[in-house]
Amino acid sequence: MLSKALVVGAYQRKCELIAQARDIELTVLVPPSWKTGKHIDALERLHTRGYNLRVIPLRFSGNFHLHYYPTLAHELACAQPDIVHIDEEPYNLATYLALRSARSLLARTVIFSWQNLLRRYPPPFRWMERYVLTHVDTAIAGNAAARSVLQAKGYKGTVSVIPQFGVDTEQFRPADNPRKSTAFTVGYTGRLVPEKGIDVLLRALAGLPVSTQAIIVGAGREAEKLQALANELHLNNRVRFLPPVSSAQMPGIYAKMDALVLPSRTLPNWKEQFGRVLIEAMSSGVPVIGSRSGEIPVVIGDAGLVFNENDTASLRRHIERLASQPALCADLATRGRTRAIAHYSMEQIAAETVAVYRSLLSA
Repeated sequence: MLSKALVVGAYQRKCELIAQARDIELTVLVPPSWKTGKHIDALERLHTRGYNLRVIPLRFSGNFHLHYYPTLAHELACAQPDIVHIDEEPYNLATYLALRSARSLLARTVIFSWQNLLRRYPPPFRWMERYVLTHVDTAIAGNAAARSVLQAKGYKGTVSVIPQFGVDTEQFRPADNPRKSTAFTVGYTGRLVPEKGIDVLLRALAGLPVSTQAIIVGAGREAEKLQALANELHLNNRVRFLPPVSSAQMPGIYAKMDALVLPSRTLPNWKEQFGRVLIEAMSSGVPVIGSRSGEIPVVIGDAGLVFNENDTASLRRHIERLASQPALCADLATRGRTRAIAHYSMEQIAAETVAVYRSLLSA
């Protein structure tokens, strides 16, 4: 498996579970780090039992279209795999080169896609994407919309809808000791960018009692603008901005929240593909509130509250309901945990991925 996403330690639990299958010997190839804006995610080694985790060089870190692994062909030639799982989108250089190398060894191939908007790319990316969709043996889509996009672009093969990663329901579990703070704390964690709608959360908070507070965890180009907005709205003492933390520290972040909010907004070139923080919070017994952008309502189901994008008043009412109704909070916490275990556990995602591998070999 080739995956830059697996620099995140929490995600590596899926690899441990895949490797537990008796008929699978797993090698995972990862870069030493991946750059997101100005932030660099260095490789974490959190779940590494039962499989071979190898670090290989990466060129053009942070560039989704042009990054590639210069030693990959050599790595594959040495390993002689039966299946090469390219955990990448079909339009980028890394996928194109990996697929060519895998095919030269007669290995079966799998790609992964989150792309839930039908976007046409200029050459040479259009040519690489066409080659990949014509020659790959099977595909995994992170959501139903991504499957439709692959098919709209001419892909004729099988597509399994499986989120890229589940949640480790043992690592992300309800806190042993209930929160005792008198303040009701809503939280957001993720990129600080316009499409995530954090400004909507701040404006909603401004119309709530001072006993309602927020913690915002992340980094991004909107950081200074959001801090200025918080000052403008006189939220200085009610909002804490925290830098990104490692995946191993995230359970502690959720333990500080009474509710998690994901107020994403759809833009012409983006809509929410999944919202991983939702399943982490749900597994942690934290009630969730999300906008209707992309996949968010599907992930939440009946285990949280949903509002229309950019609807500050509706979001404010949802927060107010949770802050004033402990019974509702407890009910959503239970429903969220149950839903995360049933549909989004790392065990479930690993099992579905192994099924894809076995179908390839049997074919």
